[in-house]
Amino acid sequence: MVSKSQNKEAEVSKATAGSMAQGDEPKTGSVELEKSTQSKPSKRMRFSSTSEKDSSTATFVEEPKSGRGISTMSRVVKRKIEKDKPVVEFNKDGKPHGEAAVEMQSFIGVLARTRVPLVDKKWKQLPKDVKEQIWEAVQMSYVIGDSYKNLVLQSAAKKWKDFKYNITKHYILPFAHDKEKLKETPALYKFIEKSQWDAFVASRLTPDFEAKHTEQKERREKLEYNHRLSRKGYVGLTDQLVETMPEGQEIDRAVLWKKAREDKTGNIPDPKAAEKAKLIDDLQKQVSEGTLTVSGSNDILTMALGTPEHGGRVRGAGAGVTPTQFFNLPKQQRVKFGDKLKESVSEAVREETLRIEAKSRETIMEAVRAEREAMLAYIRQLVPNFDPSQMLQTPNFDPSLTCTILTTSFVLCSSRQNHFQRLW
Repeated sequence: MVSKSQNKEAEVSKATAGSMAQGDEPKTGSVELEKSTQSKPSKRMRFSSTSEKDSSTATFVEEPKSGRGISTMSRVVKRKIEKDKPVVEFNKDGKPHGEAAVEMQSFIGVLARTRVPLVDKKWKQLPKDVKEQIWEAVQMSYVIGDSYKNLVLQSAAKKWKDFKYNITKHYILPFAHDKEKLKETPALYKFIEKSQWDAFVASRLTPDFEAKHTEQKERREKLEYNHRLSRKGYVGLTDQLVETMPEGQEIDRAVLWKKAREDKTGNIPDPKAAEKAKLIDDLQKQVSEGTLTVSGSNDILTMALGTPEHGGRVRGAGAGVTPTQFFNLPKQQRVKFGDKLKESVSEAVREETLRIEAKSRETIMEAVRAEREAMLAYIRQLVPNFDPSQMLQTPNFDPSLTCTILTTSFVLCSSRQNHFQRLW
């Protein structure tokens, strides 16, 4: 039986498929929003706009939802119409954070599902124009510098991969022995083309994929100490902890690792993770007493877990942070790096403001030219052999001044016409 939320998402998906076929931007209410499981933040974002309202205090409000049904990105489309673009801010590690960043990640997820074809390929094998469309759509909706293009596309790649995994796990493998249920696309994802769906299903039912799936499943089961951060990740957790700590104080990654495994009550349900958390507390006490010394990657977390860091990532720091960046970058350079990020965001805001102002001036000039042509047409009816080209030959021609002159001429001609009518 199909639930009401599934029916609703099916209708939304049909609208999305139509807009995708035309190659247009998703229309209002045409795409879904990823379900958010994080705590309710302050709902305040910075905007870049030349409207009369104070952009520094502009806010957005989510409509109240009943249950865990899907939402739409209608507020993003509405802001496009109003020419309001939230400013995406970054922390000192170069990671997007804050309300605009959270919403942008949801928007990237929508684009990854609806703009990228469902194919059995890797992200690097996809056409470049598909990735460019995602980047352009993000830039049209948020103020974000060009230097963060790779970061946005990396996020889209992961979300696309997760989407294919969820499709496979929930809508293909459970019906591997009931092919009739695999003939149609799922009701939640009607925007997927039938030919793509059939090819993707076939690729997931091959012996090669089954062997690969089994191997990855066994590898996943070996992982220990799973975190409980959901979508907010270590960046969101860091933002929460920063609010409760003195300004300028850095948060040790061992603290982040431990907090990431706590439930809402502050307890750690996993016995193995709880044991490591207790060891972290003991090691921190030894460091504070001066009986233990840590340096570089051989810090409290490494000692507690008992295994060294793997190349390409850092435990307790989130995705995209490498050991070179985390352990080998002096604190002074980190501060300079943070300052550069702030300057980059400010530059993006300035560029966006200049673009909006230039477009506003162009709109005003178009209105002035239209008004001038209308006045000239009327004056030609009143003044025989009127030649407006003489006005265009004036040095330092100013259209706004011309409109003033034409308006005066229009008034004089109208007065003269009324005078002749009274004499007659």
